[in-house]
Amino acid sequence: MPRITVNRREFLGISLAGALTWFWKPQTARALGGKLPELGVAAPDFNLPGTIGGTTTPNLSLDSWRGQWLVLYFYPRDFTSGCTIEAHGFQDALADFKGRNCEIAAISADSVDDHESFCTSEGLGFTLLSDPDGVVSRDYGSWMAPYSLRHTFLIDPEGLLRARWTGVRPVGHAQEVLSTLIAEQNS
Repeated sequence: MPRITVNRREFLGISLAGALTWFWKPQTARALGGKLPELGVAAPDFNLPGTIGGTTTPNLSLDSWRGQWLVLYFYPRDFTSGCTIEAHGFQDALADFKGRNCEIAAISADSVDDHESFCTSEGLGFTLLSDPDGVVSRDYGSWMAPYSLRHTFLIDPEGLLRARWTGVRPVGHAQEVLSTLIAEQNS
């Protein structure tokens, strides 16, 4: 009888696939950063310091945008190439979002001072919030210490989660979100 051999990589792959099959629960949305909040339910609240267009703001909460649509996106770090591309995408489409009663807010672990510098140097006119300990990022399944992961959430005027994106690719993402916003508003 021939002997079957499996190298270490194949064994780990088979083991991982088996473990994922065993523990996976289809009713629970998960991402690399943890359990994602469900769609159609109230978005997790927050209370974070930040900056709007480079000017420090008092702490902002989800209620700060009550009555408006909100794109809440998480990103790893100010001044990195992917994060800068993503921020410019939202900035370039900011007037389109605002014209549809939608604001943009972004969260990372960077300090408010870093956010102010990023907004000023990149000409960003939307809100950046500081979540240095990842508390809010965890609530949104978007934390892998010490960084927030690149996830985006669309929240309606009543504070309900309407759409989410995980593992976002920065190029073209703002247009993808804008298209979904328009579809949600027209449904």
